[in-house]
Amino acid sequence: MSRKEQIIERLRRAYADTQTALHFKNPYELLVATILAAQCTDKRVNIITEELFKKYPSPAELAQAELGELEQDIRTCGLYKNKAKNLLLCANRLMDSYGGEVPDTMEDLTSLAGVGRKTANVVLAFAFNQPAFPVDTHVGRVANRLGLANSKNPDKVEESLKKVFKKEDWSQAHHWMIWHGRLVCKAQRPLCAQCILADVCPSKKDYVKS
Repeated sequence: MSRKEQIIERLRRAYADTQTALHFKNPYELLVATILAAQCTDKRVNIITEELFKKYPSPAELAQAELGELEQDIRTCGLYKNKAKNLLLCANRLMDSYGGEVPDTMEDLTSLAGVGRKTANVVLAFAFNQPAFPVDTHVGRVANRLGLANSKNPDKVEESLKKVFKKEDWSQAHHWMIWHGRLVCKAQRPLCAQCILADVCPSKKDYVKS
């Protein structure tokens, strides 16, 4: 078994039951939660959206929100002013162009305010069950450290990972790598001594003194 194959199988076994930490019931809720999650913890987003979705249960209500009030609704989230503006623009476009429904293509999703390729991939993968490989900071970091990618550009990392993993595993592999990044392969001090991939990781030497 090659080094990459060993990495994939160990991640699969270790994180088989992992899923997104964001709470959502439909594509609209996942879209809003993912927009809010940029530079904010999933835990904080879930606290915010618990009340937010009661107040704005669909794009129709969100599109009618007052900007200042919406800012206050999400003020404990990082970059809340910019996110509030994007959420309003996004909701209005959903109403004007998509009949209040969240679209299910990359092109349409990325035409929405506040939606980049990563957010679109999250919605495609977990709201519409389409093969997609979202790349956030955790996925990018883990992919580069493991030698599965060699770029700081998320789009290029995504392209590399799609070649490494089987298409049917893309969405779940995103979770494997996120949780490995959160729990073990941390940004500042990776826990190499506890890592199931330490013996096949080309970056271990950079963090463990001999």
